[in-house]
Amino acid sequence: MTATNKDILERANAAVARGDYEEFLSFCTDDVQWVFVGDRTLNGKAAVRAYIEATYKQPPRFDVERTIAEGDSLAALGHITLKDDKGTDVRYAYCDVWRFREGRLAKLQAYVIAEKE
Repeated sequence: MTATNKDILERANAAVARGDYEEFLSFCTDDVQWVFVGDRTLNGKAAVRAYIEATYKQPPRFDVERTIAEGDSLAALGHITLKDDKGTDVRYAYCDVWRFREGRLAKLQAYVIAEKE
C-alpha cells in the first residue's frame, strides 16, 4: 500500500467528518465517479456534491477498521453512521474500493449494508 493513497483517503474522510465537503471534493478528480453497487452511479463533482448535501444531514461518523491496497486502488472496510430523515443514527457496514489517478480520488465502488439493530 502506498502511504500516499492511504494518507489522501484519511485526509479526505477527515474533511467529510468535519462537514467540510468542499475540502473533500478537492481530493477528487473533476470526473470522479461513485458507484453504489446495486443502487446508483454518480458522475462528476457536481453529482457527488448534490448527493452529499442531500444525504449527510449531519457529518457522518467513520470507523475504518482496515485498509488494503494494490497498485492504484485502496479498499477501506469499516462502518459509517448517518442520520436518517427523522434524526436517528443509522449504522452501515461498508467496503469502499477507491481508484486513484494522479494523487486524487477518481472512482469509488461502494458496497454498503445497513446493520441490523
